[in-house]
Amino acid sequence: MIACLVSDALYRHSSAVTPAETTEMIVESFDPTEPSLFLSVALEAARRAADISRRYYAGNFTVTTKADMTPVTQADVECEHAIRDTILERFPAHGFYGEETGKSHADAEYLWLVDPIDGTKGFVRQYPFFSTQIALMHDGEIVLGVSSGTMMDELAWAEKGKGAWLNNKRLAVSSLADPDRAAVSTGNLRSLARTDGWQRLGSIVARADRIRGYGDFYHYHLLASGKIEAVIESDVNILDIAALSVIVVEAGGVFTDLNGKKPSLDTRSVLAANATLHASYLELLRGFVA
Repeated sequence: MIACLVSDALYRHSSAVTPAETTEMIVESFDPTEPSLFLSVALEAARRAADISRRYYAGNFTVTTKADMTPVTQADVECEHAIRDTILERFPAHGFYGEETGKSHADAEYLWLVDPIDGTKGFVRQYPFFSTQIALMHDGEIVLGVSSGTMMDELAWAEKGKGAWLNNKRLAVSSLADPDRAAVSTGNLRSLARTDGWQRLGSIVARADRIRGYGDFYHYHLLASGKIEAVIESDVNILDIAALSVIVVEAGGVFTDLNGKKPSLDTRSVLAANATLHASYLELLRGFVA
């Protein structure tokens, strides 16, 4: 249960399990049992959202369609209000950018980026791959992220300079650098498929040891855990991936768009991998999508 995981995150420490071929990470003077106030509040907000989304997951909710033709449910709205209330009660001067409620005080020094249910289409069809994404941006840089995979009992979080953690276990990306041995996961690729970059992606696919489409939050958790080597997507929203970006980076990975730019409010694509494979894949994919 996600509530138990949050409790564990705050009050219990387990030693990390280091996967094969991972990058050794060293973080000084950080104890995951004593999170910062920012992280403590984000974890509490995630717990409140998990309680709501779990209650609705059985299907007892209404679905409406937004102007962009994407669905929104009662669960999305209630989760976002719970997250917003939890955060702004403690940090009233902070800005907030939510999938359902939009932006408020977006020019504030601290801006929270929230997708209350990332993967609403799957949630509506009772796929367990939806998640709650909560990130904190400070002066344009993403410095904290919480990714709550509610129905899969996966709670990941990270703060800049303090490492990344999943269910209280330390995360590290794989150090495997051979494209012929790499496991690559792809997500939304419509924009890339409409360009000559599709052939370039095909060259990556042709060499990779394994190609999967784990999708949504899950393939980023696998990447940060050292279980796959790369994630490629061409059609994302910053609210979908802000929290995941800092988790991957703090696990030792590189996280940019397909042109090599660091995540920002304008980010629309993702190339995430360890440093060696990221450089190799970026050379192939740069310049085809925004």
